[in-house]
Amino acid sequence: MLAIPPGIDPDLLRSFVLIAEGGSFTRAASAVGRTQSAVSMQIRRLEETLGQPLLLRGPRGVETTPHGAWLLDRAKRLLAMHDEIFASFRTPAVSGTVRLGTPDDYALRWLPGILARFAEVHPAVEVEVTCAPSSELVDRLENDEIDLTLLSAGNERPGMVGQPLWRAGLRWIGSVAHAAHRRAPMPLATAQPRCVWHRAAVRALDEAGIAWRVAYTSTSQAGTLAPALAGLAVTIGLPGPLPAGLRFLGPEDGMPPLPDFSIILISGAVGGPVVETLSEAIRAGFAEAAVTQA
Repeated sequence: MLAIPPGIDPDLLRSFVLIAEGGSFTRAASAVGRTQSAVSMQIRRLEETLGQPLLLRGPRGVETTPHGAWLLDRAKRLLAMHDEIFASFRTPAVSGTVRLGTPDDYALRWLPGILARFAEVHPAVEVEVTCAPSSELVDRLENDEIDLTLLSAGNERPGMVGQPLWRAGLRWIGSVAHAAHRRAPMPLATAQPRCVWHRAAVRALDEAGIAWRVAYTSTSQAGTLAPALAGLAVTIGLPGPLPAGLRFLGPEDGMPPLPDFSIILISGAVGGPVVETLSEAIRAGFAEAAVTQA
């Protein structure tokens, strides 16, 4: 069985992993709630304990030495086991069912890791996930058909208070092999007009004086990416990895800038321990992703 050898504080390993994966002492210090000098001292203690240098400052930020790269994988496994043991004995037991709503593109990008860790710590909780457009999820939340939901900010109703999870700029997406963005009017693949992404796209095009038409409509991200991949339309989406055959379009392609948008988390009127426990797991998962992707 894996075990943390005597003399290695798990907090030292945790700081090391955050620095090694994020490439920054500053971001790691913010994530663990310490000063940068305190985190630097932790790494010195870890290197002194193991007798080898683990991190070096390189042209792309902080990088691992060969010994550091060897340690990184093992430290992550040790910390996962440490956290599982600690959570199993210290986390109050919760059980029941919680109904979570999410747009499909958020579900694919963020939820697999979050839900997997949540299930390990709270095996008695059953999570029912509903994928739908943000505008539909707001209706379901108001009708008590789901307990909490991820949303694109701007879809919430008056009186709803959302917890911000993630913020970035929207991006235009088109085919690598075709130039639908050069057609007039420009064919768009978007969600329904109620969608905040749709409204942002047409507003940007109108302000830039670019003629457009809605050529394809879909309630899912996959449904808007498909015609873009075929070269039949331009769509919009999140920054991040794209399917093969697609690329981001920018000013060099004649595309106007798109605004930033936020992902928020909103709970329904009826909460409870199970809902709050999953909410905290989602907030922690997005915070961790923000550190590693920064």
